[in-house]
Amino acid sequence: MQNNHPELFIISAPSGAGKSTLIRKLLSSNNNFELSVSATTRPPRDGEINGVDYQFISENEFKSLINKNAFIEYAKVHNHKYGTLKSYIDRKFIEGKSIILDIDVQGFMQIKESNISNTSIFVLPPSFKVLKQRLEDRRSDTREAIDKRMTNARKEIQFCDEYDFIIVNDEIDITMKALKEIIFEKRNDSDKNLIEKILIDMLSY
Repeated sequence: MQNNHPELFIISAPSGAGKSTLIRKLLSSNNNFELSVSATTRPPRDGEINGVDYQFISENEFKSLINKNAFIEYAKVHNHKYGTLKSYIDRKFIEGKSIILDIDVQGFMQIKESNISNTSIFVLPPSFKVLKQRLEDRRSDTREAIDKRMTNARKEIQFCDEYDFIIVNDEIDITMKALKEIIFEKRNDSDKNLIEKILIDMLSY
């Protein structure tokens, strides 16, 4: 299975649904894909490389780019701005690379409203209980932070029907197969009844 022309793929999910693992596996299995590198006003952290981890720019530069309509999407997160530059996407397309855009619902809705061609995928956890357990197993967040992530998850999944495809990340190998079918064949055999049950479960808490 090969992608014959560059495309933009948007993948969104609640924190803890396993989106980053899926993207990492996809990138390692096919060198025709690249993960989009966002522009940000956040200062670099130790070990981060400009142009590799992020494109680090000043507040004034970011504002100027907004005024020039240079972003396909942007958002303010924890007092810093993040955005995806049109020029970056165009350059990668010229290089023959398809782009994976790892963004939240807010960014996706901006792109959807702009009518930029893309294939969008929302990754659901198998249940509320499993999502909470995954977040707790990370052992990197406080109880308050986990509760906030769970609240955000309930808000985010209310937009999942806006996406072209929905997949459930229960068993990673099965989910990867479903993801590749969407990307390479534009089809999805996910159980719609299962997805409906998960949505009811997630929204009932």
